[in-house]
Amino acid sequence: MSKANRGFEVIPGGVTAVPGFIAAGVAAGIKKIDSPKKDVAVIFTRYAAKAAAVFTTNKVKAAPIFVTREHLAGGIARAVVVNSGNANACTGEQGMRDARRMASLTGELLGIGPREVIVASTGVIGVPLPMDRVEAGILQAVRDLSETGGASAAQAIMTTDTRPKEVAVRLELQGHPVAIGAMAKGSGMIHPNMATMLGFIATDAAISQPLLQSALRQVVGETFNMLTVDGDTSTNDMVAVMANGAAGNPEISGPGEDYDLFVQALGYVCAQLARMIARDGEGATKLVTVQVRQAPGVEDARKAAKAVANSNLVKTAIFGADANWGRVLTAVGYSGAEFDPAKVDIFLAGERETEQVAGDGAGLRFDEEKARSILEGDEVTIVIDLHAGGAEATAWTCDLSYDYVRINADYRT
Repeated sequence: MSKANRGFEVIPGGVTAVPGFIAAGVAAGIKKIDSPKKDVAVIFTRYAAKAAAVFTTNKVKAAPIFVTREHLAGGIARAVVVNSGNANACTGEQGMRDARRMASLTGELLGIGPREVIVASTGVIGVPLPMDRVEAGILQAVRDLSETGGASAAQAIMTTDTRPKEVAVRLELQGHPVAIGAMAKGSGMIHPNMATMLGFIATDAAISQPLLQSALRQVVGETFNMLTVDGDTSTNDMVAVMANGAAGNPEISGPGEDYDLFVQALGYVCAQLARMIARDGEGATKLVTVQVRQAPGVEDARKAAKAVANSNLVKTAIFGADANWGRVLTAVGYSGAEFDPAKVDIFLAGERETEQVAGDGAGLRFDEEKARSILEGDEVTIVIDLHAGGAEATAWTCDLSYDYVRINADYRT
């Protein structure tokens, strides 16, 4: 365990680090018949839970998005069922029937109503689900549910991910230990406005549904919506949270210290998952963090950070370890942020050293070898100081390598 910021600590695990939650992930042959790769996951809370979610902004939405929106209209959920390898997107009425069947079967096996089930899918677009395999996978996953199943569930939602992504923290609310655990998938087709990903968060905090939705929306705006890999927003993006109240803390029903601490811990969890997704970007060789400081407003800071993070020219320069600061300033210039170009400073930072490459909107004589050394590291931070106010924002991305093209050239086949 390790302390994280103030008021909470990082603990091992993901969704099943939270009391009252069990999970499982199994191989059902959706990705490929007889493949050992897991592709069906189920998460279940033994107690009724408040639920909230945010969804993709893409006008083309997968069937599970519509079904889950319907199910969460009442703000209650007790289970999540997910398949990977097939997005169940652009599959017409059959896709809707299949998504509903996933919910009804899961609910039947767990002894809950189908509307208490969150449904999600991820994978290839435009191909009907192989429902015989999906149903067999759900049956097996429900049989395998356990308090140690979070890791296998995190594996089962992966597509082009190279590693599972999960994180958990513990905090204290009025003397009651509270946990927040989460898992996510995402590697390519990642872009702000609900980054292309799936994320599932569990907590035993007692919190009202409206505040849970408010907290999630705020945190997503600061984390997942500040994440980009390739500029493509998917049809299946979803982040959902279930709060089962098992911690026994006095319910958070309004603003105050408890709510602030909960939001801080939730923000940490989502930020760590966002970093993991960026680090695991398709073909990525390094994690890139873009920090914008002293912007006139938060939206200006976010616009600038997103533009730099999403610039293919910036990302390819970082892959090539080329300190081309002009590409950074150009991206800030077209971002829509308000600033004076003649006041901008730009820095490149690694784990141990920092080099300023531009000042007052112009190039400086900087140490090229030091800058290259920074850019060759596993983690690179671009700091942009606009000297225009007191707002700041952070975005996450990765470099753009030759492997990105290779991976996406034959994704479907």
